[in-house]
Amino acid sequence: MNRQSQAAVMFLLGAALLHAGSTDLYLRYVKGGLRPLLLASGAVLIAAALATVWYERRRGRGGGHTHEHPEPKVSWLLLLPLLALILVAPPALGSYSALRSGTALQKPYALGPLPAGDPAPLSVVDYASRAAYGHGRSLHGRPVRVTGFLALDHSGAPYLVRMALNCCAADAQPVKIALTGELPPVLRPDAWLEVTGTYTPRLTHDPVNNGPVPYLKVTSTKPVPVPHDPYDETWNN
Repeated sequence: MNRQSQAAVMFLLGAALLHAGSTDLYLRYVKGGLRPLLLASGAVLIAAALATVWYERRRGRGGGHTHEHPEPKVSWLLLLPLLALILVAPPALGSYSALRSGTALQKPYALGPLPAGDPAPLSVVDYASRAAYGHGRSLHGRPVRVTGFLALDHSGAPYLVRMALNCCAADAQPVKIALTGELPPVLRPDAWLEVTGTYTPRLTHDPVNNGPVPYLKVTSTKPVPVPHDPYDETWNN
């Protein structure tokens, strides 16, 4: 592609990054803390595109002569991913990915006190860590409230899942909680639920990687919309 075409692609890419970074769209790709870098990258690309256009016009006015070959039209297909980024918000990873990956639950360095509230609000990672590695001691018999999406294994057993990430969606891995107790009569994979329940010492192991999957004894459930950040960034806090 010639310089003008390169500048156009850089400008569109920069605009796409600014669009994603100025809305919640970027959370479908990277963790929340990368927003400033995403916005800065978009601004740099737009500045580089404008500088390229200015330089090419100045060189043209100066009488410079170059032998440029027309770019192949197929090269403009490079714009399709950019248009997709701007126009289509990809869905977050869900039950299909969760059931084909082993739980990524890691042993925590320490377990602090439960958050205030009754029931105590916990992330999927936080509850699973306390139940699997803390043996429920930090839960003190208190009810907890956990939000995630449903996944059903081949036997129909339900799991509450959140995809945890370190950097971006490409490295997202599931953390799973097995559910027992008062469950809804109809369980739909990928539906988001706010689950209230209590700790139970029951524990199973993920068939994919044999990782620990603790149970939560459910006392009530409530459907909720997909959160603005569907990924769990507990490990980044």
